[in-house]
Amino acid sequence: MSGLNASLGYFVAVVVFAASVRTLLKKWPRFGFIMEFASSFMLVACWLEVQTIVEVGEWAGGLGPDVTVTMLFVVLLTHGVICGSASGNPNLAVLRFLQLEATTLPTLLAVVAQFLGAHLALLVAVYYWSLELTDMHMIKNLMARECSTSLLVSLLQGFFTECVCALIFHLVHLNLKRRSALIRVPLIAVLLTFLSHTARGYTSAYMNPSLAYGLTFHCPGFTVTEYAVVYWLGPFTGMTLALLLYMGHIPRIFAKNLLYFQKTRFRVPKGDKGEKKKM
Repeated sequence: MSGLNASLGYFVAVVVFAASVRTLLKKWPRFGFIMEFASSFMLVACWLEVQTIVEVGEWAGGLGPDVTVTMLFVVLLTHGVICGSASGNPNLAVLRFLQLEATTLPTLLAVVAQFLGAHLALLVAVYYWSLELTDMHMIKNLMARECSTSLLVSLLQGFFTECVCALIFHLVHLNLKRRSALIRVPLIAVLLTFLSHTARGYTSAYMNPSLAYGLTFHCPGFTVTEYAVVYWLGPFTGMTLALLLYMGHIPRIFAKNLLYFQKTRFRVPKGDKGEKKKM
């Protein structure tokens, strides 16, 4: 239980940092990319600790799978509430760009900030583990240099897994985009938790390039290029397919709807048709 208490304290500290950044940036909306930095930092830092509980806590701390799944859901739910529109996900930043909702420079700044946030979260987590506050963290500190990769299948299977999971996620996200946050945030958290738990034996379904960079790119077993194919190209492909299926086209690339016929908004009144027949 002491290990869980230490983890909860760590989570609270990370959440307070992200909430403080959001509060400060309300007066300067032009610096929204800094919120993306804080959002990515919070997501990666918390997920790293959840990953520690999964890898070590289940057998060293007596924490069952139900605890880890619940903690992941709470982390995702809290992230959605605290960070709001700042997703901490480069794919969602690119999605807004493809939908003509963001220009080039803000998109680039957001993506760079998200990867910087993920890198800082990894450094902070490694320092936190080095403190060895509990037996679980002592073991994790010993394992830090030889961490277990999240990619447990071949590159083709990994690419397909991330692509399909990203396709499902982005289709749901696009459909819930204009819904109330009270509905959208919990449903997205449930979906992400379900996909991550389901794909745990494959890729863990990160569907987030900066998250994958912080959680598994530094682990041995695959090269950076191989990780990029699975965790960057796979989710991007799934996101592009989801946008194409949802809108019928990709606004940033072409305006013509390739999948759906657009109905005309104007209809000829029935009375006019009747008068024309009489004449």
